[in-house]
Amino acid sequence: METSTIHKIKRTVDKLFDYKLQSGLVLEVRCWEPCTLIEVDLHLPQLDMSQWQEIPYIKFKVDGLTFRDYTPSGWDAETSTCTIFVDAAHNGPGSTWARMLQKGDTVSYLKTGTTNQKPTPTSAIVALGDESSMGHFLALQKMVLPHTRFSGSIVIGNDHHRQLFNEYFWTPLEPVARKDVYGHQSLMEWVIGQRYTLENTVFYLAGNNTMVAQLRKLLRGQGYPSGQIKVQGFWD
Repeated sequence: METSTIHKIKRTVDKLFDYKLQSGLVLEVRCWEPCTLIEVDLHLPQLDMSQWQEIPYIKFKVDGLTFRDYTPSGWDAETSTCTIFVDAAHNGPGSTWARMLQKGDTVSYLKTGTTNQKPTPTSAIVALGDESSMGHFLALQKMVLPHTRFSGSIVIGNDHHRQLFNEYFWTPLEPVARKDVYGHQSLMEWVIGQRYTLENTVFYLAGNNTMVAQLRKLLRGQGYPSGQIKVQGFWD
């Protein structure tokens, strides 16, 4: 009886949330084989993309009372279209939702917001992250280029996905192989090889919380001040 009551309460709350949701259309879905990275093109006509001055996120409903934030990697304000990438390497509600999406499906989202990350006035911006940060950094690139020197690296464990990344995107971002569990050691090795100067170099870190925290420590150990390290950690 108690379980039944809880389910009723959840259904009621879920319906209340539904009144606040906005909807969009799935234009195309592309799986990067093996299907642990999913690319989704969306038409979101109720969204004003022309106002995005900071890296945005969209809070999608992926299950009953379950929401996940995804950053559009690119967008066209005139057509109200954008693309998101879903890191589906783990079995979670977001991954399950993305795997089930098909062209023509309707998606629901609760709101859009900002990650509070935006281009910093500096001569060099360096982006460092993992597969879950791909959309985040492609959005940063859209805002930065061609006004600021932009470079960086994304650690990608799958060999085929690194090849696809190089073939598919025009970007200064370089995919590197994951040599450690979370990828921070692999990214730090890449940074040391680039020989960035301490002056006027601002690092943007995004991805798995553990990777972001450890990479920040490694950069601080190299002498980079905390003010030149911007972090955005995602759930483990």
